[in-house]
Amino acid sequence: MKILILEDEIPAYQKLTKCLDAFFDVKISQDWARSLVDGAQLLKENTYDFILSDIQLLDGLSFDLFNKVTIDTPIIFCSAHDEYLFQAFHTNGIAYILKPYSQDDFNKAIIKYQSLFKKGDYTTLDDATINVLKTALQQEYNTYKKRFVIKKASGIQLLNAVDIALISASGDFCLANDQEGKRHTISQNLGSIHQQLNPKKFFKINRSEIVNIDFIEKIESHFKNRLLISIKNYKEKVMTSSSTTADFRKWLEC
Repeated sequence: MKILILEDEIPAYQKLTKCLDAFFDVKISQDWARSLVDGAQLLKENTYDFILSDIQLLDGLSFDLFNKVTIDTPIIFCSAHDEYLFQAFHTNGIAYILKPYSQDDFNKAIIKYQSLFKKGDYTTLDDATINVLKTALQQEYNTYKKRFVIKKASGIQLLNAVDIALISASGDFCLANDQEGKRHTISQNLGSIHQQLNPKKFFKINRSEIVNIDFIEKIESHFKNRLLISIKNYKEKVMTSSSTTADFRKWLEC
């Protein structure tokens, strides 16, 4: 069995490989791509039994890859988008795993894929279906993210976007600090999260941090045209980059 994994986050890729090893008894050959360019090259050179694909890759949406390359292979999407896009997948009969998922969630998705594929009911991704998914994704971005699903050892927790004071990049994941100063892991990269948040409330002050205006307590001038920002219930001060300071000042007055 040969599988292609399209996933830009290294920890998420590692988790997928562990889930695959735990589910299948047979030996699995895996290819991995983090970008549209690498994914397209692999699809031109190989055939796969199925594909596990995130939606946001390093250089764009995986939907754009499937628009350009003709694919008859079943695809199981793995993503944290859980509102309009989830409904679109469900309506169109497309297998979907919602991040952060457990081994049980993964197993159910694979079993669903196997059942649909054997019956011949698996939805082929044509241009019309991809356009429906893109529209749903855009709707989700336009309405902005209301909450994030956080899976912890004690169970599932909902983290409301309005309660997030600061989001910091941490490798291929992000850490969200809530209003009480507690940290939560979000299985998305900073760019993807930033696109989903209300720009009137959240600002990306540098390459690795996003602040919520409702939790800013103090702003101080710093050298090289930078600003130091104190966040409620967060001990360390965060800093704008030289390139974002001017836009940040304008954003504060909106």
